[in-house]
Amino acid sequence: MNIPLPERIRPDSLDDVAGQSHILSEGKALRRIIESGNIPNMIFYGSSGTGKTTVARIAAKKAGKRLHKLNGTTMSIADIRAVAGETETLLGCEGILLYIDEIQYLNKKQQQSLLEYIENGSITLIASTTENPYFYIYNAVLSRSTVFEFKPIETSDIVKVVERGISTLSTEMQIPIDCGESVINIIASSCGGDARKALTAAELCVLSAEICDGRKVITPELAAELTQRSSLRFDRSGDENYDLMSALQKSIRGSDPDAAVYYLARLLESGDIISPCRRLLVIACEDIGLAYPGAIPIVKSCVDTAVQLGLPEARIPLANAAILLATSPKSNTAYVAVDTAIADIKSGLTGEIPRHLQNVHCDGEGNQITGQNYLYPHDYPKGYVKQDYLPESVRGKQYYKYGSNKNEQAAKEYWGLVKKM
Repeated sequence: MNIPLPERIRPDSLDDVAGQSHILSEGKALRRIIESGNIPNMIFYGSSGTGKTTVARIAAKKAGKRLHKLNGTTMSIADIRAVAGETETLLGCEGILLYIDEIQYLNKKQQQSLLEYIENGSITLIASTTENPYFYIYNAVLSRSTVFEFKPIETSDIVKVVERGISTLSTEMQIPIDCGESVINIIASSCGGDARKALTAAELCVLSAEICDGRKVITPELAAELTQRSSLRFDRSGDENYDLMSALQKSIRGSDPDAAVYYLARLLESGDIISPCRRLLVIACEDIGLAYPGAIPIVKSCVDTAVQLGLPEARIPLANAAILLATSPKSNTAYVAVDTAIADIKSGLTGEIPRHLQNVHCDGEGNQITGQNYLYPHDYPKGYVKQDYLPESVRGKQYYKYGSNKNEQAAKEYWGLVKKM
């Protein structure tokens, strides 16, 4: 059986785990918990290849518990019961640590089936997820567990992992492997903080390298060819997608065109065109808004052009839109105004529409007030006449407040003069 390199050199001590110094270095909480041997129920949250499974195995070994590993994509309630049944045998007399990978794929009933066993202590649960646990794991399980976040591994730590992997391959294949520092750096920097991906790339480089003078020679060109695009972490339905779109909008809102283009490029390189198109339209309305209303039709034109062109050419009109928005004046006054009005409506402040605004064509029999009495603004100087427009319940409320930008201040000055006449 051909065991993958990441599995063959999986660390068996916390000192050998790459990265995660924020939770595993000396004196940190998770390290102290594991070294105590008294393991509570825990949830490990983070990207693939960051050491979640490795740390769970080390924790089970430290606690002297039998480790069972299940995957949330394939397991059933029967699997959980089978694991729990071992607690009554010699195999599970010291306790069982159940590691569930990708727990977010379990439905509510499956997750609830764990409660009985983790509450009575017959099973210690360590669950891992690549998605935000507070969104995907039910509160009953969360409230009985401690969450630890595993972060993408820094390139400097990945370098050590790759060096160890290549050294192992050299020993196993009984042949020297010639690869310079540049090759190691290419592999390490192209894995997106995923140690498993880096080791897989390293093994692929070794297997495909030519033999010269009795040595396997890995060139920078070969490493670059085999690792291209591998640094992209992307899942259109996952956290990374939302993080990228959030970063794009916040960069534009912060008037940073360089960051805006960078995050746009990451979205486009993943093959996604719909998400950035929709988000750029939202930004034009929400963050630029009335400070530069002309940005909205311009961005709409850029989006329409991008959709018609498709990738890769779509990157050009979308880059125009992103840079235009990032360098435009900003105003969220319309966004705030409508959200404030919606909040009032949801709280019950609706009220009857004033009669003079209603679509009244005739007066019903017995009406005490006759005639609609609507004042037609175009019949008055400057197209304005004072009259009430809001229902009685919210009369006098101010939802829109002029922004400080030049465009809105000009409108404020104009209407200030007209309304004083």
